[in-house]
This record gives sequence, C-alpha cells and structure tokens, in this order.
Amino acid sequence: MSQADGAAVVLEARSITKRFPGVLANADVDLVLHAGEILCLLGENGAGKSTLMNIAYGLYHADAGELRVHGEPVRFDSSADAIAAGIGMVHQHFQLVPVLTVAENVVLGQEPRSGPFLDLATARGEVAELSRRYGLAIDPDATVGELSVGAQQRVELIKALYRNADILILDEPTAVLTPGEVTEFFEVVRSLVSQGKSVVFITHKLKEVLAVADSVTVLRGGRVVGSADPRTATEASLASMMVGRDVSFEVDKQAAKPGRPVLVTAGLVVADDRGVVTVDGVDLVARGGEIFGIAGVEGNGQRELVEAIAGMRPPVSGSVAIGGTDTTGLSPRRVEALGVGHVPEDRGKHGLVGIFPITDNLVLNRYQRQPFAARGVMQRDAIADHAREQVRAYDIRTPSVDTAC
Repeated sequence: MSQADGAAVVLEARSITKRFPGVLANADVDLVLHAGEILCLLGENGAGKSTLMNIAYGLYHADAGELRVHGEPVRFDSSADAIAAGIGMVHQHFQLVPVLTVAENVVLGQEPRSGPFLDLATARGEVAELSRRYGLAIDPDATVGELSVGAQQRVELIKALYRNADILILDEPTAVLTPGEVTEFFEVVRSLVSQGKSVVFITHKLKEVLAVADSVTVLRGGRVVGSADPRTATEASLASMMVGRDVSFEVDKQAAKPGRPVLVTAGLVVADDRGVVTVDGVDLVARGGEIFGIAGVEGNGQRELVEAIAGMRPPVSGSVAIGGTDTTGLSPRRVEALGVGHVPEDRGKHGLVGIFPITDNLVLNRYQRQPFAARGVMQRDAIADHAREQVRAYDIRTPSVDTAC
C-alpha cells in the first residue's frame, strides 16, 4: 500500500515533550514521516496530536526533544520558519479572510508584485495552475466567504502549496466535510502524494485511517502507544490502542417509543443571509423519546432550519411550536427557556467566544441567572465551581478552567 517503503525520512520527531500548566501534552514522543507517505496520527481528542504537529509547524516550542527535517536538526521560532523549511499546515479551523477572493487569500503575505503594485493577474494565474495541477477545483476570483466548507479547505491546501510545501500537516481535515466531500478529499490527498508530497493526517476516525493511510502512529495521553500497518490493522485493533481497552462496535439500540410531539413546524419558509429561500414549506413533527434525523448535503437549508427552530433566524412564513407553545419569531433566550439547546455547525465561530475562558463560555446562556449572578453581579466562585464540575463530568481536556477556548 505504501509508496514510502525504503524512502527517505522527511520529518522526524525525537523524544518530544511538551507541558502546559497542569497538563503533559506530549511525553517523549517519536514520529517518523517518509517521503511519499500518508502517515495517520491517530488518537482520541486530547491525546496530544495537534500539539505535536503545532510544534512541527513552529507554533509551539518543545520543552525537550528534537525535530528534524530531511535529516537536519531544526528549531522553528515561528510558522514562517516551518514554511521556509517546506512544511505547510491546514488547521481544523481555517485561517482565511472571508471578504477576500481565493487568489487574494492564497497570496496574502507573499503577494506577487509588478513594481510597487500587487500583481493580481499573476496571483490568479498561479492559483489556477495549482488548482489544475493538484485537482483542487476552485475559482480564483470567488469570494471565500461565499464558498462551502469543503471549497474553503481546498483554498487552505492551495495556500500551503503556493508556499512550496512538500510536507503537509492536515489537522482533522474531514471533521467539517460531508461523506461525499471526504471521498473527494481522499482523492486529492492521494494525488498530492503521487506528485511527491508527504502527508501527516491527524484524525480519530478509524474508517478513514484504514481507507487512506500508509502507516499509523497512535497517541494516548500524550504518549506513543504503538504503530500499525493499515493493511493488517482493523477498526477494533486501532480502537483498542487508542483507548487502552477492548471496544465493542455493537450498538444495542432499543426500539423507539415516541411520545407526544415536542417540536412541530408547519409550512416553514426560511431565507439565508442573502435573502434566498433555503427552507421552503417544511412540515415536520419530532416526538419525545426519538432521535429525529435531518439529512442533506451541506448548504441545502439545514443550518437555516435549525436556526429558525432555535429562534436565531426569523422565518419568512410558517410556524414553529415547542411543546405546544408557538415560538415563531421568539428570541433565542425565550426559546431556550422552553428547553431547546443549540449546538452550531461551526462551534468555534458561532458557539464559543474564543478569547473567553472556559468558565465564562460555559455560562454564556445563563450568566444572568442564579447561582451565577446575584443582584446583577456575576458570582465568580459559583461560575468556577460549575466549570470544574463540567470538566469532570464531560472529560474536557484542558490545563485549567481559566484557559481560553
């Protein structure tokens, strides 16, 4: 399966250790990436995968250990140093400017110039050529904010390739993709490798590892617990390495016993931010005690439908009822008071305030209520106690409840 058998080592981590306050993120980690290889770095959330690769990309310094590129010891003081060494990284949360075009985003910071002026014609031409060469179909003149998530990911790849990256680090690249986009993305990754690139693919999804990897390294609790050959590994064996115990893939699903209707929409019409109708006359009934699925390719109205139900987007027409109460046009706070929770599709952009600590993010929708407030004053001790309780209950991997999200 691997094209890298006997190939030169292009990236190596030797005994990398990294600590954050209260957390040992990486402990004596070794990693080897060969030329022309897709190496899957596998582990649960919080296993230390992204930390290790952020060190390789110059975003963090290791507390101990050594990093080598093409056999030479390196120390990166910034991502600019890593880029100069031929390393590119596509982050889980994209680093793009929505109001700029694809071409402008790609060349930002390394703009081609004609005298003192930005040479946009050259930029568009180079982006178009990279798109063609690597099968990354994208319009250089498209505004990034109007692209699908999958297309924005392709822009990030082109950004790295424009900077001559031969080693590509992909951090949970399929987390934001539909199944169809995942298949297309794997084809792109294989095309990159066939043209001489080497890839580190960070993931916790077992099926993807077996589908795309040439080799697998597994992290657990910040330590390497083993490597695997995807030609002989199974989902069960990889899962066992990830969590340190046998894992059952059988789900004992009981037959649903739906109760009374808890959510009803009637003739619901909702428009997107441009005023285009994306939900057109939807009638649905969700009952207590059931899991109600809504399926569809991204961009076909799912977000607008959910936002209308949660009170975040006023419908054009039609109605929404929660537990028998007409909630059409009510505020998100009033809808939430009826027992409706909302987890947005982009949790980083719409679900959290990134500069706020975990304590404050956990009470964003209830900071004005007791016990978190008294007589209009926030009760910091109660908020901190609540955060510590949630960290324990939901296994939130964080150095501290005061860490920013």
